Amino acid sequence: MRGAIWFVAGAGAGVYAMVKGRRAAEAFTADGLRDRAQALGVGARMFRDELATGKAEKEIELREWIETRTQSIASGSASAGGPKQIGANGAGQQTLGLDGPTEDPRQNTEGSTP
Repeated sequence: MRGAIWFVAGAGAGVYAMVKGRRAAEAFTADGLRDRAQALGVGARMFRDELATGKAEKEIELREWIETRTQSIASGSASAGGPKQIGANGAGQQTLGLDGPTEDPRQNTEGSTP
């Protein structure tokens, strides 16, 4: 019984090694190297196409966002044109307006008491 188990294990290992060896030998032939180079080219082409598609989708999304933002600012909408606070409420943080960051007028910047 023990001999049969070792025979089957050895035969399986031999078949596995032979298949792996045959695949490795085929990979390093001229045809195998050509196939790998073509597969690399196909992969690079697919990556380029996916990248171009994602770039086009993001560009459309950004153009729509800019268009809606520009229209809301032009119409005077308070939600789009008002200053945006940076940080927590009441923390004396800067606000971000259309002209860039501005200091909070309630903040004591000179060290004296108001």
